[in-house]
Amino acid sequence: MSLLPIRRVLLISSSVVHPHGYLEQAAPFIANFLSDKPRKRVLFVPFAVADHDGQTAKVAAAFEPLGFGVDGLHRAADMPAAVRAAEIIFVGGGNTFRLLTALYKHQLIDVVRERVLQDGVPYIGTSAGSNVACRTINTTNDMPIVYPPSFEAFQLLPFNLNPHYLDPDPASTHKGETREQRIKEFHEENAAPVIGLRE
Repeated sequence: MSLLPIRRVLLISSSVVHPHGYLEQAAPFIANFLSDKPRKRVLFVPFAVADHDGQTAKVAAAFEPLGFGVDGLHRAADMPAAVRAAEIIFVGGGNTFRLLTALYKHQLIDVVRERVLQDGVPYIGTSAGSNVACRTINTTNDMPIVYPPSFEAFQLLPFNLNPHYLDPDPASTHKGETREQRIKEFHEENAAPVIGLRE
């Protein structure tokens, strides 16, 4: 019985952390994550934002100092084929509902899952891209600006995330729900583990 390749997944809460620039604080971790093999092209999935070209240019500028070129998946004539040929997959942040809706629309859920879980292709996600790496997007912080066919996502990992997690501040005068309370509400209806991913 052959074993599947070890899944290679790097999930980041936020692409921008004060006072750093885009992916600046994550750059050493990304470089280390991708250091063992001579891959040089990153396939970027920009569908969490509306400006695909602008976001792809921003990602390319962040990866260039690390020695990697970037291709925007939205420019591919055949998106599933582009994923099948990808050396590295990077799914960026934005709105998780918009991202997952596009992933279903372009028939990318199964092919990305296959490339990561069966072929061992490295997967990097930030924020919304980290959410969709998990079982479902039920623990995102985003507004449902569009409605995907399902909340089920790539299921690369056997748990859910809550990116941008903030610990409760006992000195705060804010009386709204904390992230901890929202996760507890999720567990009143669901059994899946949830990891709060801090900045």
